[in-house]
Amino acid sequence: MLFSSVEFLFRFLPVFMLLYLAVPGKYRNLVLLSGSLLFYGAGEPYYVLLLVLSILVNYGAGRLIIDKKETYGKITLILSICYNFGVLFVFKYWDFAAQNLNRLLGGISSGEMIPFLSLALPLGISFYTFQIVSYLIDCYNGRIGEKVSFTAFASYVTMFPQLIAGPIVKYEEVAERMKERKIHPKAVESGLKLFSIGLGYKVLLANQIGTLWNSIMTAGAGNLSVAVAWLGAFAYSFQIYFDFWGYSLMAKGLGRMLGFRIPKNFDDPYMSRSVSEFWRRWHITLGRWFKEYLYIPLGGNRKGYVRTAFNLLVVWTLTGLWHGADFNFALWGLLFFVLLSIEKKGFGKWLEQKKVIGHIYVIVLIPVTWVIFAISDMHQLGMYLQNMIGIHASNALAGSEQVFRYIKQYGVLFILCVLFATPYPMKQYQKYKYKWYTVVIIVAIFWFSVYEIMSGSNNPFLYFRF
Repeated sequence: MLFSSVEFLFRFLPVFMLLYLAVPGKYRNLVLLSGSLLFYGAGEPYYVLLLVLSILVNYGAGRLIIDKKETYGKITLILSICYNFGVLFVFKYWDFAAQNLNRLLGGISSGEMIPFLSLALPLGISFYTFQIVSYLIDCYNGRIGEKVSFTAFASYVTMFPQLIAGPIVKYEEVAERMKERKIHPKAVESGLKLFSIGLGYKVLLANQIGTLWNSIMTAGAGNLSVAVAWLGAFAYSFQIYFDFWGYSLMAKGLGRMLGFRIPKNFDDPYMSRSVSEFWRRWHITLGRWFKEYLYIPLGGNRKGYVRTAFNLLVVWTLTGLWHGADFNFALWGLLFFVLLSIEKKGFGKWLEQKKVIGHIYVIVLIPVTWVIFAISDMHQLGMYLQNMIGIHASNALAGSEQVFRYIKQYGVLFILCVLFATPYPMKQYQKYKYKWYTVVIIVAIFWFSVYEIMSGSNNPFLYFRF
């Protein structure tokens, strides 16, 4: 079920909120759990059983880690981590690994030595796996020292606002609210406003600018002029940003309506002056997870430049593959490893001091990285990148005429995307959010978004694939 769907907006959410607000506080976790499983089951009727199994296994593991920390705690932690990442590997990476291992083994033996499973990817499995693993590690490290009730743990894992595409929430961030929470009318109002703004980012900006990227890719990666190739790269950069930020804002708004404070996931990343700063501002909770649960345990930057570079290599290879089982994601992660390694030698600090140069650096580099992220066919990716530097520009079918047509058609939308990628609109919202005209504008955004959804322009969130 999508947040940007009629079913969610006018069926699931109103009925759920009525029940959630009507029941006594001690039953709200149960209502949240039931509603979240229904929400997930509407899109994944079979894989909801996988989610329930994960809850049962990991709740038991967490209790055992806390109870038997001195004896079986470490073994339980290792086994439970192996279970969680093992399930993730089977569903997300098995066929990719099998395909490439079969290629390597093809010279030794004919036929497929490793069978393909051809399993559909369960929605949100990468997100809830990381969330569960953070819970288990925090249990072992003593951050969660008390026994958590089954209903509270299950509600934490399945909480529908952030179940499918994050943010990745640590249990300690919602622990107190899991025990007791009061729902204030102002919090519900504030949540509805945030949700509506996020819906607008998704439907009115991401979906619309995404049609430009789709049109350019339809022309063929090898048939683009330099200008069209860069136009497509900028279009996809805005699409993925407003798509994922829109979802994160909707999740944050829904969380507030339910009495929770879901952590911030974006901080105006396109205003960065270096790639390092960009990743401090983009998908904040994922970066935090890799930093706290992998980079620092590996040694972080405490053991010299060579060891730091190795730690970054591990983190960014896995960050790339976390997003998808394909070579373009690994290449995307490795590119960030190279850029961040260079910046750690002092180049990044210099960039952040040079405002104009730093912004230009980010504006040029980040769209290139998103092209690598977006195109999984390595041949097509190579042609697209070549077009961006003009190698095939003379033979382009999508040339100057298409550039002017695209600018005429999408120019205003590009200006809006640039504007809303800056901090200015949200600062104005925070300043005037209780004014009557702000409410009118937000209501208009909501209903205009609904109109676009009803017109059939809706499409799934990009991060649902990861």
